[in-house]
Amino acid sequence: MPTKNEARMRDIKEPNGQEDLDPRIKQIAEKLRELRIKKGYSNHEFFAWDNEINRVQYWKVEKGSNITIKTLLKILDIHGISLSEFFREM
Repeated sequence: MPTKNEARMRDIKEPNGQEDLDPRIKQIAEKLRELRIKKGYSNHEFFAWDNEINRVQYWKVEKGSNITIKTLLKILDIHGISLSEFFREM
């Protein structure tokens, strides 16, 4: 039986409905989602709004379809996490 995390990662799809995202991208997207929730945001829109990130852009980041290095760095700065800390457990 899949773990809760594995089940959530399966639910992350590309915008066109395909589930063929690289598992590493899915893992990055899920970790960003978990960081947002740990910060107290149950909704991606409120997090994006409070941190001056385009809502749609941030939604795509959490879905794994639009993660750029620039956006990743901005989000990690918001959380006060370095790249090495973010990728350490992956």
